[in-house]
Amino acid sequence: MTKAERAAFVDRRLEELYPETPIPLDHRDAFTLLIAVLLSAQCTDERVNQVTPHLFAKADTPQVMAELPIEQIQQIIRPCGLSPQKAKAISGLSKILIEKHGGAVPETFDELEALPGVGHKTASVVMSQAFGHPAFPVDTHIYRLAQRWKLTSGKNVVQTERDLKRLFPESEWNRLHLQIIYYGRQHCTARGCDGTVCEICRTLFPDRKRRVKTKKA
Repeated sequence: MTKAERAAFVDRRLEELYPETPIPLDHRDAFTLLIAVLLSAQCTDERVNQVTPHLFAKADTPQVMAELPIEQIQQIIRPCGLSPQKAKAISGLSKILIEKHGGAVPETFDELEALPGVGHKTASVVMSQAFGHPAFPVDTHIYRLAQRWKLTSGKNVVQTERDLKRLFPESEWNRLHLQIIYYGRQHCTARGCDGTVCEICRTLFPDRKRRVKTKKA
């Protein structure tokens, strides 16, 4: 198969497997999604979903969050890891949203990425899942699977995102990035598949004998 043929098969098969793609992080609006995505750095979505109800019970708007002491935020989000940095970022971005954006989450990459604790991946998730703008956030699952399926050179996350955007129609980015995440969690896992085990890996590379070593991001 050519790279384009592999991409077409992946697109078709994932649509069959995951016709519905619910957003994994529980949230109520753009602000609570932004906070949840920020908390998900080096933490599982499952753990974040256990923590955010306690945080959002205390504060689910920038106005209320900005009034919470950083120490209190940190205590609540401690199970997510990196709590000192994340608490400081949550407090800081809440104040900036009030001061610069009228208490609303902005809808541009530049404005989102200017917020404390918000990198390109977090901004991409918010742009796609909160606002419906085309984006292709590359998390650890997408980075791994794109290499196993030879859809990218895998040099880094930036290159992977660029390669995937070239391969797939813009109208499908938001759907596909979630579908790949679901498949990566359920079938082509980091330890459960090495590029030779899961259905898509076997279909795309039936003669592959050696495991695929994922390059570090």
